[in-house]
Amino acid sequence: MLGPGDDESGVVPSVRSMVVEAFAADKVHGAFDDDDWEHGMGGWRVVLVEDGAPVSTAAVVRRLLQVGGRPFQTGYVEAVATRRGRQGEGLGSRVMERATGIVRERFEMGALGTGRYRFYERLGWERWRGPSFVRRGDELVRTPEDDDGLMVLRFGASADVDLTAPIACEERPGDDW
Repeated sequence: MLGPGDDESGVVPSVRSMVVEAFAADKVHGAFDDDDWEHGMGGWRVVLVEDGAPVSTAAVVRRLLQVGGRPFQTGYVEAVATRRGRQGEGLGSRVMERATGIVRERFEMGALGTGRYRFYERLGWERWRGPSFVRRGDELVRTPEDDDGLMVLRFGASADVDLTAPIACEERPGDDW
C-alpha cells in the first residue's frame, strides 16, 4: 500500500497504464482521462503486484461530503481497476477489501461513484437513494445525472445516515463525483 506522497518502488506509472487500459475496455465507465487520474492522487493507493507488475488497484482520497447539511470526512474511492484478462479472479475484491479497511480506519464515511453495484454491495457498500449536489462556492448545484451512481459505506459516525437525504461534494476538475 502506498500512502500520500509515497512511491517507494516507482510503481505508480505502471499502475496508471494498467488503469487506463482497464477502463478503455470497460463498457460501463469508458475512457479514463487525466482528471480521473488526478482524482485518485494524494491519498492511499492499494496495489496488488504479481511478478513485478500491478494487476489490480484502488485509491482512497480524502473528501468532505455533506449529508443533509452535516459534514463527513469521507474516504472517497477512485480508480478501481484490474488488468485486462485478469478480471473475475477476485483481485479487485482483494484490493477493495483493503481500500474499505482504509476508509474504516481513517474516515467517518466512505463514498464512490460506480455502475457496478453488486461488486461493492458484497463489501458492505450501499446505493445512495437521495439527490446529489455539488458545492460551487456558496452555491449548491443539483447533479441529477449522478444520483444513480453513488454508493456509500456507513459506519461509526455515519452509521445512521439517511440514504435518501441530499448529499453534496465539493467541485473539482472533470467529474465532480
